[in-house]
Amino acid sequence: MPAYGTLAAATFRQYSTYRVATAAGVFTNSVFGLIRVSILLAALDASGQEIGGYTALQAATYVWLGQALLAPIEAFGTRTIGERVRTGEIAVDLLRPAPLLAVHLAQKVGRAGFLLLGRGLPPLLVGALVTGLALPESPWSYPLGILSVALAILVSFLADAIVNLSAFWLVEMRGFQTLYMVVMNLLSGFLIPITWFPSWLESLARITPFPSMVQTPIDALSGRITPAAALVGIGLQVLWVGILALVAQAMVRAGTRSLEVQGG
Repeated sequence: MPAYGTLAAATFRQYSTYRVATAAGVFTNSVFGLIRVSILLAALDASGQEIGGYTALQAATYVWLGQALLAPIEAFGTRTIGERVRTGEIAVDLLRPAPLLAVHLAQKVGRAGFLLLGRGLPPLLVGALVTGLALPESPWSYPLGILSVALAILVSFLADAIVNLSAFWLVEMRGFQTLYMVVMNLLSGFLIPITWFPSWLESLARITPFPSMVQTPIDALSGRITPAAALVGIGLQVLWVGILALVAQAMVRAGTRSLEVQGG
């Protein structure tokens, strides 16, 4: 375990050296946050009432929390797995004593930690100054929200790992990765809250792991739902972590056997 902590810390320090890229990311996140807020507020104004249980301030808060989580959740670090499978370098990774997924998870944690602090919090401060933020009424929303964010990063990592581990059997990954990104952005609730979806699409989204990446942590952290409801969402996140971890590990084992058959 100390080795994984060291690896996470090293990845955090590595990303902290990209100061210009971080500043550019903060600026871009803030601008897109303002655009998204204006769209959602225009929709609420046109409806003349709440949409999906969101007031104007809650909708603005949803956007800014989503912008804060965007980089940590969508930091597609596991794409290196797909690339290394394509080039054959994954064979070296599989020979190392450290489990493949554990190494990449440590790197994901370090990267997500920096991106959350360096590129996530500044746009959130911009939102607090420009539109204001709806703060939770219960103090339990803060620890539950932080736990939910950590689980969201883990769910995102595992789902992305599964996509990239399919490179063991697919020749070209870019189309699959792009499709995954589009579906994830939609069904996770990043573009708009899934409670704004038509009922059939909301039901479809809720049987996937995607809301556990964005909708659940935002609802828990913002206090839009009660702590009891947040616990239910966290329980679902834990369930998805278990399911995705089993699938990802099974794909690693199957991919390893495939390499042994092809490469001897």
